[in-house]
Amino acid sequence: LMHFLSLVSRRASHLARQQYDVIVVGGGHAGTEAAAAAARVGAETLLVTQKTNTIGALSCNPSLGGVGKGHLVKEVDALDGLCGRAGDWAGIHFSILNRSKGPAVWGPRAQLDRQRYREFIQSELLSTPRLTVLEGSVEELLVTEPNPEEPGHHRVTGIHLANGSHPILASSVILTTGTFLSGSLFVGQTTSPGGRIGDAPSSAGLSHTLRERLGLRIGRLRTGTPPRIVKDTVDLSLTNLHPPDSHPTPFSFLNTHTRCKPEEQLPCYLTHTTPGVDRVVRESLHLNCHIQQDTKGPRYCPSIESRVLRFPGRRHQVWLEPEGLNSDLLYPQGLSMTMPPDVQLRLIREIPALHRAEIHTPGYGVQYDFVCPTQLSPALQVKSTQGLFLAGQINGTTGYEEAAAQGLWAGVNAARSALSMPPVALSRTESYIGVLIDDLVSRGVTEPYRMFTSRAEFRTSLRPDNADLRLTLKGFEEVRCVSSLRYQEAVRVRDGLQDALAALQTLTLSTHLWRKKLPDIGISESKSTILTGMDLLQYNNVSFEMLASVFPECLSPYMEFSQRLNIEAVYRPHCDLQKKEIERIQKEENMTLPQDIDYFSLPVSLSQEVREILDRVRPSTLGAATRLQGMTPAAVVNLLRYVQHTGQRGRRTHRNQPDQKEEREEELCARNASLPQ
Repeated sequence: LMHFLSLVSRRASHLARQQYDVIVVGGGHAGTEAAAAAARVGAETLLVTQKTNTIGALSCNPSLGGVGKGHLVKEVDALDGLCGRAGDWAGIHFSILNRSKGPAVWGPRAQLDRQRYREFIQSELLSTPRLTVLEGSVEELLVTEPNPEEPGHHRVTGIHLANGSHPILASSVILTTGTFLSGSLFVGQTTSPGGRIGDAPSSAGLSHTLRERLGLRIGRLRTGTPPRIVKDTVDLSLTNLHPPDSHPTPFSFLNTHTRCKPEEQLPCYLTHTTPGVDRVVRESLHLNCHIQQDTKGPRYCPSIESRVLRFPGRRHQVWLEPEGLNSDLLYPQGLSMTMPPDVQLRLIREIPALHRAEIHTPGYGVQYDFVCPTQLSPALQVKSTQGLFLAGQINGTTGYEEAAAQGLWAGVNAARSALSMPPVALSRTESYIGVLIDDLVSRGVTEPYRMFTSRAEFRTSLRPDNADLRLTLKGFEEVRCVSSLRYQEAVRVRDGLQDALAALQTLTLSTHLWRKKLPDIGISESKSTILTGMDLLQYNNVSFEMLASVFPECLSPYMEFSQRLNIEAVYRPHCDLQKKEIERIQKEENMTLPQDIDYFSLPVSLSQEVREILDRVRPSTLGAATRLQGMTPAAVVNLLRYVQHTGQRGRRTHRNQPDQKEEREEELCARNASLPQ
């Protein structure tokens, strides 16, 4: 693979073509998914990255999934993305988090082998049709005058490389710069330019183009990573061993098992901080310039310095996680730190299990620029700039999974734009990806955004087990990013589940007969009614396997769907209750607000504050407008009336100025509305 990469890199220095449909800048989780998705849609795609051998690298924690994050991985896989299959190939410790709660909020998670994951991603990209990989650094974007028939003040038409070669043109450009956009590394009182230790910093010209030439609002965020510890120097007998699940659950709907066999999986280890850790943090604050700055860091993955300062005297968890099957390093999750290396060693040795530990690579902090995401459309295109799309940490998020989800969707829409197809959007009623993007473009961020199940209003419908039924069919029929092989499998599963549910519904018995056939189930003897097999599955102590053992002739053909049927039975009543609310939101999402609307002259009763909010964010739909901070119920009602009024009148363009005031108002409504009848 490395030999092949070097050949690709050399060949890329003499590109056969200087124009592509889509150019993707950056080879992290967002960039790899974006490039693969754009190519799957049918676009000739170029992926530009500083070093080809770091494509798909796990910069921080070698893990994938978790609560909320696992939902994103399943959805990316349902849309034929890479990270789910890569996780199944590289996973060395699989577990389902939150298993004590309902299946809707279970969190599929895997600890990964760094080398295996990187090799899988690189192999997939290099074998993807219509995708070229180029090693290089992007100096700046090519910016021209916009197409007057489309909204926007500028148009991006390609990139300039830092080596001074000829410009490379493209219809769409996707920036997935991660932490490299004007990135700075911090260790103790030392600061150096860069986005990841060991890699060159990105060009300052790119950040300058976004800020000065395109006029985008830019913010600053920070993150960090812990030191890597030599495994043989850790006393694991002083930790609590946490084994993986005995039966690994794959991320991908195409896989029935993982590459790592159950008996080959590695355990994780749990330990805790001590008062000595607090003492070292406080004594070294004057040596730590990263923690003294005001830049916002991740609330849900804070550094050990932030934890000690926010929660003094508290005992904090530290997870010691393997970095690979053959790696001699451990990743201490919970010990992200930016103090000087010698102080880092003092700190970790205050933990009993690490009292003789040695550090292989010290922890460090990163500060980087991000673009305020309210400047993006739901297609992840910059509203003011034609042809420019953003995905990943450049939009203010944190985490591999959030980056991968954005990358896939930006890749889809960048390709569709380049191929003259309309953009597509995912509603928050149908996916966690839709929730993620809607939160970003409607509400923006004040700190690195992380996905949680609590962010989704309809999480009983948006479960990990049904992501394929929710998205794969749409991905093939509408979005065009899903292969026919995956589509055929999703159709087979859908039809099989429908047949199984129909069989359960036709299986009807009185409660008396059910008690005779299943004497251990808890049906009250005072209850006398007719129950279906679906009704029975909603009882806690009843499973599809039990029913199939009693009625093998009609249920045994569907045993492969047993777990999914058990989950479907539990949540079906809740999903039925949510249908009306989902339909209401979907109706609002279909009410489009044009991007060139003048909210300050809109003939509607809106306060000046609301007009300023609408003008600044420019929501693409009425549904997005209702979720903006500062939007009052009265403002929503008045905006709804305006949308319905203009929708009834339809689109009309008047080139001549009417004389009467009444006609001028009609023209304004017609010009500003773009609603279906």
